[in-house]
Amino acid sequence: MREGDESETGLLIHVSPVLDRSTLKAFIHVPWDIYRTDSCWVPPLVVERLHTFSPKNPYFKHARWQAWIAYRGKIPVGRISAQIDELQVNRYNDHTGFFGLLEAEDDPEVFHALFHAAEEWLTSQGMTRIQGPYNLSINQECGLLVKGFDSPPMIMMGHARPYYGMRIEDNRYHKAQDLLAYRINIDFSFPPGVVLFLKKAKGSLRVRPLRRACLKEDLSIIQEIFEEAWSDNWGFLPFTDEEFSEIGYQLKLLVEDDFVQIAEIEGEPVAMLVAFPNIHEVIQDLNGRLLPLGWLKALWRMKVSYPRTGRVALMGVRKRFQSTPMGAAMAYSLIEAVRNAGLRKGIQQVELSWILEGNKAMCHILESLGAEPYKTYRIYEKTLQG
Repeated sequence: MREGDESETGLLIHVSPVLDRSTLKAFIHVPWDIYRTDSCWVPPLVVERLHTFSPKNPYFKHARWQAWIAYRGKIPVGRISAQIDELQVNRYNDHTGFFGLLEAEDDPEVFHALFHAAEEWLTSQGMTRIQGPYNLSINQECGLLVKGFDSPPMIMMGHARPYYGMRIEDNRYHKAQDLLAYRINIDFSFPPGVVLFLKKAKGSLRVRPLRRACLKEDLSIIQEIFEEAWSDNWGFLPFTDEEFSEIGYQLKLLVEDDFVQIAEIEGEPVAMLVAFPNIHEVIQDLNGRLLPLGWLKALWRMKVSYPRTGRVALMGVRKRFQSTPMGAAMAYSLIEAVRNAGLRKGIQQVELSWILEGNKAMCHILESLGAEPYKTYRIYEKTLQG
């Protein structure tokens, strides 16, 4: 246990590492007090959080982490984690560690004590730079919400209190990258020029849904296209096969086949899009509990009252088609196919996220359909002092 600074209340802040299941449960429950007056926060399912932080998570096959809780007296008032991902270290040949899962009361000393613990641990592990937040990696929830606090987050996206950004910057962090979340009402119309464009492209382009009977094959196709399409993007890290298998499990449980679309030219898969129903609508009032009857309520809602919102979480076009008219046609065609699937299920609004702020081509495509950037998530970084 490390003694910290005196907080605004006059009580000392101390930071304690998470070392066992009991302290892990305390770590998971910290946000409940932080967000008790925030109606937009969606309590995570505790059972899902326990799985995420367990050795069963394939992320920990290539990463190690440490988590801490900040206390004022005996009261938990904040938390943070630090991670080192060997895939990141090996791919970029650098010494960058990550922070994540940051939640805290609006007290500068709490933030200072949490960041001190994370930075000290990363430095002791040989890291020279820290970046985040990542919960736990760039392929999971990432970025701090800095714009768009007035609506709940979509599935696999984060929420935050408005003061977080200022408190992070108080600790000498600066912006590394902004990630944009666009939203659009699903009954949008394609501009006349795009309609003509799609008619011309459809002679050579075929778009098909996920084949549940060939799930393993289609997952491999989606993974391959994703890795090729995103490989030059800022911060890209490939999924391991085990991690992508977890995505496949989620798709099998939660997603209709036509929420996943693959574009082909002469039988070759060249682009893909994956959308999820926004499960946050189903679990928001469960307060993190599936037992004793929460799971029945969730299943009933998915059957009887399907979510009215959804999220496009993965989209990619093979490199040779990027920045070409055919590549744009693929993107529009995939969006059209998933839009039609969403209309059949009664979905009214879709989020497309996240999009790198510098991805002007994708931003242009989305804005041409009437989508608006309504949330911004920021990645921060800092050089560590040895």
